[in-house]
Formats: sequence, C-alpha cells, structure tokens
Amino acid sequence: MSTEIQLLAITAASVGFFHTLAGPDHYLPFIVMAKARKWPAAKTVWITLACGLGHVLSSVVLGSIGVAFGLALVKLELIESFRGDIAAWFLTAFGFTYLIWGLHRAIKNRFHTHIHMHENSDFHTHEHNHRDEHVHVHEGKALRQCSGQVNITPWILFTIFIFGPCEPLIPILMYPAARESVLGILIVGSVFALATIGTMLVIVTASLQGIAMLPAKMLGRYTHVFAGGTIFLCGLAIIFLGL
Repeated sequence: MSTEIQLLAITAASVGFFHTLAGPDHYLPFIVMAKARKWPAAKTVWITLACGLGHVLSSVVLGSIGVAFGLALVKLELIESFRGDIAAWFLTAFGFTYLIWGLHRAIKNRFHTHIHMHENSDFHTHEHNHRDEHVHVHEGKALRQCSGQVNITPWILFTIFIFGPCEPLIPILMYPAARESVLGILIVGSVFALATIGTMLVIVTASLQGIAMLPAKMLGRYTHVFAGGTIFLCGLAIIFLGL
C-alpha cells in the first residue's frame, strides 16, 4: 500500500466519523423509531447496519461508475446533490406523515375517567382508554401487520438512505484514490464505510441505552408524535440548513 493510499485511508476514517457525527439524520431516525416502535436491540442494529450500507454503497457505486466512464467531478456532484434533495424531502414527508399518524393514535388512545355508582350509594372512579380495552392483543397485532405498520417502516428508512448521498466520498476520496489504483478505491471506500457505519451504530446503541434509563412513561402516548416530529425536523434541517 502506497503512502498516498495510507494517507487517504486515514482521511477517509476521519471524514467518515465527523461527517456522520455532524449529520443527525444518520442516527436520530433510528433512535426515535426504535424507541417508538419498541424494536429489540438486535433489530435496531440490523436496520441501522442495512441503511448505513445502502447509504455508503450507493455513493461508492456512483463514484466507481464515474471513474470508469470518465465523468467530470462536477457532473457527479450534481447527481449527488439531486439525490440528496430527494432523500431530504422523503425524510421530511415520512416524518410529517408519522407525526400526524402519531397524533391521531394519541388522541384515540387518550385516557378518560368514568364514575361508577353502586346500590349502597358508594361510588368510585377509574381511568381507561378504549383502544386497549376494545382491541384484543392478537387482533391488534394482526391489524398492524395488515396495515404494514410493522414491516414498512424499516423499508422506508432503507429507501431514504439509499437515496441519501455521502457527499464527501466522491470529491475528496474517490477521485484521488482512482489516480492510484482500483485497489486504492476499494481500500479508501471500505475505510470510509467502516467509519461511517461504525459511528452510526455506536451513537444509536449508546443513545438507546441512555434513553432506557429514563422513566418509561415519560412521553406516554406521545412517543410516536415525538418520533415523527424529530424525523420531520431532521428533514427540514437538511433542506434549509444543509446538515
């Protein structure tokens, strides 16, 4: 491995780490969705890993095609910018839709008080919500599966991350590596992928462990509202602040 490739690999690791750390859209969607939908730790890791791979590999493939066909860097950057706009609007739309769904669910699932009178003139009150009492556990699960609430969310996130580009990868890493060798592209791309995905996994898992220490009913029935609102704000931050 040449000195140039070694330097590029170090740069790739540094850029991958800071690029991920500075982009909350790389980890916040997984944190809030895992909490809202009660994903097990293993499922959260696999979803984050799959989305991270799709995120990085889409830019690696595009950059490799650009190198192979001699496309100008400006053209590749335009393509990446267009992909980034699509991903940002998808993320914003998904967050807003999930926010509205969460509000609807929270309103339907609100607790209210009933007063019961007895023959001896005693009375008592109790709180309940109609959703938990009127929907059998298994029926609720079947309804969620039919409506796609269980399986569609990870696929939506994966699709968004496929469109989401790794902006620094092509201009900073791929072209300099291409001047060396195909092996250089593979090395630099792999280091960047490991740094990016590794940072995503560490932040997501560490954050969920921290959140687990908070009171379980802190957000109550508004957990989905918070998740959707967070993703919605992430999308807006990308569009208007360029994060």
